[in-house]
Amino acid sequence: MALPLLDGTTGEGGGQVVRLAVCLAALTSQPIRITNIRGSRSKRGLKSQHFTAIQWLAQATEADVEGLGVGSHTLTFSPRRPPTELLQRNVRITPQSSASSILLLVQALLPFLLFAGNDAGDPIELSLTGGTNVSFSPSYEYFDQVFLPALEESFGVKVERELRQRGWSLGPQSRGSGGKLSFIPPRPRASSEPHQVKVIHASIVVPEDAHETLRQAVAHHVNTLFPGSEVNFKIVEDSKSDARWFIFLVAESHSGSRWAADVICSASKKYRSRDDWIQKVSRTLCQQLHTEVHVGGVVDEHLQDQLVCFQALCDGFSSFPRDETSEGPADAVASIMDSVGLGDSRMRREKTHEPFGHGSTHTKTARWVAAELLPKVNFFNKGDLVQGVGMAFD
Repeated sequence: MALPLLDGTTGEGGGQVVRLAVCLAALTSQPIRITNIRGSRSKRGLKSQHFTAIQWLAQATEADVEGLGVGSHTLTFSPRRPPTELLQRNVRITPQSSASSILLLVQALLPFLLFAGNDAGDPIELSLTGGTNVSFSPSYEYFDQVFLPALEESFGVKVERELRQRGWSLGPQSRGSGGKLSFIPPRPRASSEPHQVKVIHASIVVPEDAHETLRQAVAHHVNTLFPGSEVNFKIVEDSKSDARWFIFLVAESHSGSRWAADVICSASKKYRSRDDWIQKVSRTLCQQLHTEVHVGGVVDEHLQDQLVCFQALCDGFSSFPRDETSEGPADAVASIMDSVGLGDSRMRREKTHEPFGHGSTHTKTARWVAAELLPKVNFFNKGDLVQGVGMAFD
């Protein structure tokens, strides 16, 4: 029988196809073949973080693997053991490159680990070292303040976590370290309707001598763009280097919906003064957050694509729209539940042979990969509504 074949240039054409496809293949014990890996990137082929994730999943599932190596353009992955046969409960992973994002590693491993429960109910402890603040990758703060709260509130997935040390892709070489992660099985539900923003949570990790100026700038720009909202400085740390500036903002509504925006960079010398540059960075970031919130929906651009996998695996309907033209999640799920089996015209099932629906290219690609590996998942109304497969192991 021919292996399911995925072209790595499809959709966003980067590492997402590899991470999600191999994870779902390991979870469902089905072989896959991926060609043209990261074919739309300037540096094609597997990166260190992909190699590390696939190597661990291959060991956990006793998979037969071809093409596993940094820089490889083609991969064949044939797992032989399901996640329920995982004996190792204390997992420690260190990528070859100190700049590898440990949060992208978590994306590749977490769905598999969630279904690796045993009869004793023992937790799984996952310790990772690598990059926690890496350009073009999720930060630990996003993982901690946005992604994991969404998993717990919408799917019942509880994860204990701890950041022991930061690892940066900027400035002097460093490795970060995460702490214990423990899981319970997911359960689906519709997300809450968004309301007016209640509070902006700010995390700033910059040189200590810039703390006060940046705090004042963020407070000013938040009050201008989000009048009536509180400002909560959740984290204020010294980055100990002008090459390392990380600013992270989360807008939280009264109903608990969250949207985030961040910047990781080195200090610029192009401005007349450092204070001018701080004002510019703060104003730009706050404006990005304001724009994200007012797109509409209940999630930001990055959370929407990260939740697709969990929507596809869970039992029942779920909806996380990010588009003011989309149907609201609570009403949308209710209408679907009322119309199932009745041929209601509101039920518009999507074709899944290519990336599709509302949202970013990453979100559309995630839907396509999920549909390829989980053919029983159903997507409706431009992907705003998902009927998961109810993944379970006896």
